[in-house]
Amino acid sequence: MTKTRNSPIISLFSGAMGLDLGLEAAGFTPLVAVETNKAAVATIKANKPKLPIIDRSIREVSTREILEKAKLSPREATLVSGGPCCQAFSTAGKRKSVCDPRGRLFEDFLRVVRETQPRFFVMENVKGLLSAAIKHRPLKERGPGFPPLAPEEELGSAFRLILRELESLNYYVIYTLVNAADYGSAQIRYRVIIIGSRDGENISAPQKTHSEEGSKGTLKWVTLREALRGIKSKEWTDFSESRMRYLRMIRPGENWSSLPKRLQRKAIGGAYDSWGGRKGFCRRLSLKEPSPSLTTAPDGRATTLCHPRKDRPLSVEEYRRIQDFPPDYVFEGSVKEKYKMIGNAVPLSIGKAVGDMLQSTMEITENEGLPEDATNRKGLVVCADPELEKRLKNRPRTQLPPLSHRENRDPVAAKEWVAQIGSMSVSAEKT
Repeated sequence: MTKTRNSPIISLFSGAMGLDLGLEAAGFTPLVAVETNKAAVATIKANKPKLPIIDRSIREVSTREILEKAKLSPREATLVSGGPCCQAFSTAGKRKSVCDPRGRLFEDFLRVVRETQPRFFVMENVKGLLSAAIKHRPLKERGPGFPPLAPEEELGSAFRLILRELESLNYYVIYTLVNAADYGSAQIRYRVIIIGSRDGENISAPQKTHSEEGSKGTLKWVTLREALRGIKSKEWTDFSESRMRYLRMIRPGENWSSLPKRLQRKAIGGAYDSWGGRKGFCRRLSLKEPSPSLTTAPDGRATTLCHPRKDRPLSVEEYRRIQDFPPDYVFEGSVKEKYKMIGNAVPLSIGKAVGDMLQSTMEITENEGLPEDATNRKGLVVCADPELEKRLKNRPRTQLPPLSHRENRDPVAAKEWVAQIGSMSVSAEKT
């Protein structure tokens, strides 16, 4: 494939530049970065000393300033890329969604796209974006005895709002859910990818190169054993001795649930009486499969990423490799800041796959011209994955706690409560 070299990128919410480095490997060139985190800014400067950086909140930065720093005029950028802050949508957080100021940062991303008019844009976010509600209601306040959910409290209401905002750009927009392991990363990490074309070009979901079984012409997923081979670790945090007491009893690929029953409650504390997977508690990784999604704290109680063979968390160097950063890429800041930067980054393999797709799209346009229906596509927002589209269409509108965690355990009352919001099913244990 012939790559259009030096295709300029405006990078927003740049972080450690994982997404941009992947796009760069596909032939794109970042001309400006907008980032506020001090450690991330120092990291960008250490690796790209000539790249202009705007180190203020995007809410305070005009599009004119961004264009001036990049030495571009409107419509000259090939791509605007970025991942607006995702904590407000993460299933691991409080999920305040667009009610959280951080959840509104996508509006600034759209503002820059609207005012710069790039040929394409790429926005990424966490999987939780698909199910986030505009207004989050705590689980303990759902079910019989509580008011029915308002439309803005339903699962997916925030994403539907975002899709409506995307329509207003008058771009042809597609969205999909990708797994980093399907593109050669040694990590099962899901990200929502939203791609827009100003001119209605034939954009598509990035083509998978790997699969779990290595079927249909793909390679098998990269295992943690392959990823960690030859790495010399120098930086990591340590588990407390109280945590190590339990981790030493756990074999690769196991977690707290493999401990003797008498120790499980002691090992994970109050989480023992909660519900959900709790897979991240006292977890030792397996060498035989990809890593779970890297977190910002591998030593966290609920986000433990213990080395398969060593009694420590994965190291900074191992994090860097699993996220596909080059071995000579410098990360500035404390060890905890490095974990956070790398854990928040987009695996380079995803950026590379998206970039390759865009390069292929541009080559097709150059050779064949725009599609006949290009103009009619503008303003359309479509799901690029029929299976994902079906799941989103058929998903329940809310989630109730399991029976054991409800004050009212009457299944008939639960069904009646759910029916008030028009849902035929509920995501929980048997109602």
